Amino acid sequence: MSETAAQTESGVVAASVRGLTKRFGTRVVLDELDLDIKAGEFVALIGRSGSGKSTLLRALAGLDHDVSGELAVTKPVAVAFQEPRLVPWKRVLDNVTLGLRDTNPRRVAVAALEEVGLTERISAWPLTLSGGEAQRVSLARALVRHPALLLLDEPFSALDALTRISMHRLVLRLWQRHKPAVLLVTHDVDEALALADRVLVLGDGQIAHSSAIDVARPRDRDHPTLTALRLRLLSELGVPAAESAS
Repeated sequence: MSETAAQTESGVVAASVRGLTKRFGTRVVLDELDLDIKAGEFVALIGRSGSGKSTLLRALAGLDHDVSGELAVTKPVAVAFQEPRLVPWKRVLDNVTLGLRDTNPRRVAVAALEEVGLTERISAWPLTLSGGEAQRVSLARALVRHPALLLLDEPFSALDALTRISMHRLVLRLWQRHKPAVLLVTHDVDEALALADRVLVLGDGQIAHSSAIDVARPRDRDHPTLTALRLRLLSELGVPAAESAS
């Protein structure tokens, strides 16, 4: 597998995957998968459990080298996982600066924490944070790396409904301000439609469905175009129309 700056015939992109294959024993999870993510694009990846969504994300993050094919990413790359993965014996500020190579790591960390609304929690211990606050710290830790590609692996799935809405709005503000390419892995079709420019369905090791969303922000959940796209995506996931309407 090669890993270089991402570039295709159409120019520089944030990530380009060609023929990516991943096996667990005799089971093929990713089967010669092809994918391009444009610079500044917000892509959501949905699929059934075990379809290989997180496997693809880990490969893009450089965390899984046991794959074959061509993988090119524009660095730096940052990841926010479902679990915030904060170091419990380090305060919030130190978690954000952890491993950061910058002439003034404290300054950039404080600025990132201010962006995610956690200025007053800089000296807090991780165990004193709410779930939403911990995920904000995780986002701040990703932001200080000034990523060209931001990978989000179901970071909102463990949050309550109101906190999730707040985090959605925060992520959109941060994306619009910093303009990284984003790949969001999620099980939630509504979340994908609320956040992404393009929604991909992963099934049988391949991208089974791709659709550009041309609904102006803020997105009206009841807009006919969005409603139709939601039904098509649910159908791709094997959810019957009658069940999806409930």
